[in-house]
Amino acid sequence: ESCLLIVVGLLVGGLIKVIGEEPPVLDSQLFFLCLLPPIILDAGYFLPIRPFTENVGTILVFAVIGTLWNAFFVGGLLYALCQIESVGLTSVDLLACLLFGSIVSAVDPVAVLAVFEKIHINELVHILVFGESLLNDAVTVVLYNLFEEFSKVGTVTVLDVFLGVVCFFVVSLGGVLVGAIYGILAAFTSRFTSHTRVIEPLFVFLYSYMAYLSSEMFHLSGIMALIACGVVMRPYVEANISHKSYTTIKYFLKMWSSVSETLIFIFLGVSTVAGPHAWNWTFVIVTVILCLVSRVLGVIGLTFIINKFRIVRLTKKDQFIVAYGGLRGAIAFSLGYLLSSNHQKRNLFLTAIITVIFFTVFVQGMTIRPLVELLAVKRKKESKPSINQEIHTEFLDHLLTGVEGVRGHYGHYHWKEKVNRFNKIYVKRWLIAGENFMEPELIAFYRKMELKQAIMLVESGQLPSALPSTVSMQNIQARATPRLSKKLEYLKEIPPAVETTSKLFMMHTLHSYSCLDMFISWLQTPCSVSSDVLLNLQQIHPVPCLLRCAP
Repeated sequence: ESCLLIVVGLLVGGLIKVIGEEPPVLDSQLFFLCLLPPIILDAGYFLPIRPFTENVGTILVFAVIGTLWNAFFVGGLLYALCQIESVGLTSVDLLACLLFGSIVSAVDPVAVLAVFEKIHINELVHILVFGESLLNDAVTVVLYNLFEEFSKVGTVTVLDVFLGVVCFFVVSLGGVLVGAIYGILAAFTSRFTSHTRVIEPLFVFLYSYMAYLSSEMFHLSGIMALIACGVVMRPYVEANISHKSYTTIKYFLKMWSSVSETLIFIFLGVSTVAGPHAWNWTFVIVTVILCLVSRVLGVIGLTFIINKFRIVRLTKKDQFIVAYGGLRGAIAFSLGYLLSSNHQKRNLFLTAIITVIFFTVFVQGMTIRPLVELLAVKRKKESKPSINQEIHTEFLDHLLTGVEGVRGHYGHYHWKEKVNRFNKIYVKRWLIAGENFMEPELIAFYRKMELKQAIMLVESGQLPSALPSTVSMQNIQARATPRLSKKLEYLKEIPPAVETTSKLFMMHTLHSYSCLDMFISWLQTPCSVSSDVLLNLQQIHPVPCLLRCAP
């Protein structure tokens, strides 16, 4: 689809050129202020949190170190190429080459989304490439601004390099902070919209766009702000808004991002025809080759180090798809278009950038699906997880938290439990309306799964005529809040199988606690479990069976 849209843009631009008019160009202000935010908001709001947090270390290594490697590798070798007199580019200095390297080094989220959603690659590879494309924005923006300023000044000192490193942290963390603040404001506002459901989606879009504009106004990372805003607001907003508002937000975001993607790729084709271009065969071809080589070497080298610290290691096939999926897109073109018209090699750089974009989208984007099938790379499962799987996933999280407590190692699961506990005790009280935040976790999870199943039955139209089970309806009506009471009409058609689900749910829970009891008994040795550890375990699983472990 992306390739076809670019071809349509080329045809439209050529037609405009034939009739004697000037084709429109993808203006950078139009791209960054109107077309890019919907795509990033859609990606950030529906970001799969669990896979992202479990692989955030690997993603950051690829996004930060990988982007720096690509920028300096491409820029340094292009500068060496420009020193050859036969190339005819001896006037291009090192800072100009590094500026160009920073533009073409970043993986583009628009191109990655357009390609990877079609091939249904496994979740690990998808989140690595997609997460890298989202988070490398801060590195790209900082490098671009630094090299642009350095090329104007002409000299670089050690203090300038140090300030550049500080600038990276300010841009990235500042964008995250701004996005989190607007996300909290959106969640808090959604507490008071129960009487005016129509405006609920409006607040989600308004606060998200305000986060992006505020970050851009202070020269922070707008992409990081949008991602943070979407991730922070989603769990609280969805607990407050109605089902119709949720459906509106979901499908409007998908439609909005799809329209933006379409316009971006069409504009790329039209802008290619519009020109102006300065063609240099050697510079353009070497740029494409260096982008491929730097990507492959960066992924192989970084993965070699990363795999020493990962439990689930990246295979050779995964590394190949990660390297091959490093697509460039409209962000690189817009950054190149932002270059000053007085820049010595602006037209040459734009021509090379467009060539790199076309090569990655047409060649790599069109051949990645056959390569995935040829290499038999693991594909993504389309089925949703069952209740059984979700229950045991939650149980294993608690179990591993207990294991970390017994070992005295404060790892990923320990801090995840701390954050969840803080969120439950303090944050939900202020951001979620009614008494939903006070529900016991077990009951809240069960109610959520029942409601989800009922809504899916209503939307699919497969409603049996049987009445709901007595136990299920009593449990729901006893704890029904005003918001939940409005949704009980969805539950009146639940089949009797839900009662069986309820019994299975409690059986699984009791079985999980029995497994935990046996696990603690197996760990127990004389005086091996201190009272401090016992207290931590009781906070995680307040079950009488844990008292058997007391010294």
